[in-house]
Amino acid sequence: MIEPTAPALPAYPGDQRVTQARVIRSEWTKLRTVPSSAWSLLAAAVLIVGFAALYSGVRVTRPPHDAAIAGFDPTAVSLSGLQLGQLAIGVLGALLITGEYATGTIRTSFAAVPRRLPVLWGKAIGYALAVLVLFVPATLAAFLVGQSILSSGHLDTTLGQPGVARAVLGGALYLAAVGLLGLGLGALLRSTAAAVGALFGLLFAPQILVGFLPSSWSDHIYGYLPAPAGIAITSVRPDPTSLPPWIGFGVFSLYTAIVLTLAAWRLRRRDT
Repeated sequence: MIEPTAPALPAYPGDQRVTQARVIRSEWTKLRTVPSSAWSLLAAAVLIVGFAALYSGVRVTRPPHDAAIAGFDPTAVSLSGLQLGQLAIGVLGALLITGEYATGTIRTSFAAVPRRLPVLWGKAIGYALAVLVLFVPATLAAFLVGQSILSSGHLDTTLGQPGVARAVLGGALYLAAVGLLGLGLGALLRSTAAAVGALFGLLFAPQILVGFLPSSWSDHIYGYLPAPAGIAITSVRPDPTSLPPWIGFGVFSLYTAIVLTLAAWRLRRRDT
């Protein structure tokens, strides 16, 4: 007896080349179709806005005294939730790639894109754009909520004041850079625990270590540390030990670029 054979499927007539744009679209599909990723980003946005309201309320009940009012930065108060939100953004960035290494699905990605590096760049571009699309409105909402509360104590400011719009937009840029830092650490270390530990270490440990140095040294070093350099872009009245906003963000971006470069080097040199 002759077994019936399935009819052959016609060849796909379109262009089947692997391009960076198609890899980005593929990585974007992965990101938006995983519920945990969407919930993590949403939780970070709510945390940033909620903490802005909480901290602004505290500052209204405990306003700065007359000698400190000149150095009071209402914009930084509204954006104080970024210090917490960065953790969720950075950890999710690491999980985007360490999760695939843990489950073995990274092999499928590399089988579809044998050159490998477009996978890393696709994840980086897709995640950075997702963070910017969500957190530009989130940082703006945090600013508006915070200023509406601070206005009851006549401590508020407006977007039209010098440096304020830059600080609000810079908050979203900083979060995107932290997300890329987490992604780079995940691609470099390929372990969730190691990547998250390294992320926390880079963001918090240097400040602790520098705190043990004499002030004549620490005051010159502090502004160049990863987190203080990056967060400087969100300040309208920066601390004397901080770098200028865009220079500080450039320094933090350099840290991120170095980690991503090392991750790309390891991706090309070593097997999965």
